[in-house]
Amino acid sequence: MTLEEIQTKLEAGIEGSTVTMEGDGCNCSTLVVSSVFEGMPLLARQKMVLAAVREDIDSGELHALSIKARTPEENS
Repeated sequence: MTLEEIQTKLEAGIEGSTVTMEGDGCNCSTLVVSSVFEGMPLLARQKMVLAAVREDIDSGELHALSIKARTPEENS
């Protein structure tokens, strides 16, 4: 799985998001910025991000994903 494929899935799964990826296809980190995270606790944000790639994690295509999930205000 490529970083671009992961990025595309995250952007499709999280409304209005901007996604930045680092690492390799099976072990990577992401910064997801979206206003949908406004008022959400950190754990809920991470669960939302993981839900977008759950199939890939369950299948073993994606082994590890480090997540930073921020609102646009938190990222500026």
